Amino acid sequence: MILGHKARAALIGALLAAGLLAAAAQEPAQAQAATYASEEGTLEVATLYQGLENPWALAFLPEGQGMLITERPGRLRLWTQENGLSPAIEGVPRVFAQGQGGLLDVALPPDFARSRRVYLSYAEGSPRNPGEGPAGTAVGYGTLSKDMRRLEDFKVIFRQEPKLSSGVHFGSRLVFDGGGHLFVALGENNQRPTAQDLSKLQGKIVRLLPDGGVPKDNPFVDREGAVPAIWSYGHRNQQGAALNPWSGKLWTHEHGPRGGDEINIPQAGKNYGWPLATHGINYSGLPIPEAKGEAVEGTEPPHYVWEKSPGVSGMAFYDAQRFAPWRHSLFIGSLVDRNLIRLELDGDRVTHEERMLKEIGARIRDVRVGPDGYVYVLTDERDGRLLKVGLQP
Repeated sequence: MILGHKARAALIGALLAAGLLAAAAQEPAQAQAATYASEEGTLEVATLYQGLENPWALAFLPEGQGMLITERPGRLRLWTQENGLSPAIEGVPRVFAQGQGGLLDVALPPDFARSRRVYLSYAEGSPRNPGEGPAGTAVGYGTLSKDMRRLEDFKVIFRQEPKLSSGVHFGSRLVFDGGGHLFVALGENNQRPTAQDLSKLQGKIVRLLPDGGVPKDNPFVDREGAVPAIWSYGHRNQQGAALNPWSGKLWTHEHGPRGGDEINIPQAGKNYGWPLATHGINYSGLPIPEAKGEAVEGTEPPHYVWEKSPGVSGMAFYDAQRFAPWRHSLFIGSLVDRNLIRLELDGDRVTHEERMLKEIGARIRDVRVGPDGYVYVLTDERDGRLLKVGLQP
């Protein structure tokens, strides 16, 4: 019997709920290749795995050991070419898996080969019951066991306070810089005014030490009433962040409301406007109540803005040697328009935008550049896919 897409997704959901899919997932998937046109030549897209439940992020392990993949309901998986998808890795904290919440980003620190630490961001509910709201974003790390089956001694190093989310706008992405710091890009929990309130952690980028400590040179360390971990503020819902390999600067992007998705290059202590400055309106069609215009004195304008929101998610700079036409590009996933965005860069300036993978019609949640120079994509579906994207010779 051949199942349609919806029927297959329903079956996979039932198997996941019953805990029966993990054993079946041990068999490696055969890559299914398809080709599509693009501005720089023919795209070759291989489906490495299908059957992930709303995957959110991936991180490459060193020395060809595969990749770690998060699934929003709360599972961390290992995928390898040889063995396919592993059962859920043990030791992951309980998550608030409601609405947009759940297990979110995964990142490896620069010293992973020595420390074997794996960092996770996730939505966390109340202290007594992490699965119940109100919720906020939390970050922690555990040590990946040698057999890669467990995260040992998981430690929470950051909690977004106060917890204000009923299930939306958690962010969040994790980025290590070259100076021993961890950036966490956060959403404002759909509580707009909090993005301007330095006593709260909604709508902020925070800058931490790897153990969760606060760097002494953070911009608000000595300001009374401000949370010292804050790096920048006035953000809405940040679902993409990456370190620019040519400048060493952090880039982030965030959802606008109805219109006004934007890219920023966040600087220490700067205000990025939300909700005072925005290119968008409410989903109802009415203006944002707090908005004073697209440009407001004392706030930073976006580095790049989409007047019509593509629903941006995931971000990866392309600095590999394999595909020369993509050098100095920035790849971004699109949830609403269901495509892969490629921005050509001249220094920091965006000079051209290309939309790719429209044919697959999937919400693209994460995009990363692999050590082999291919672009890897996760689709945000109940029957989510891991895709490998390259250019034909």
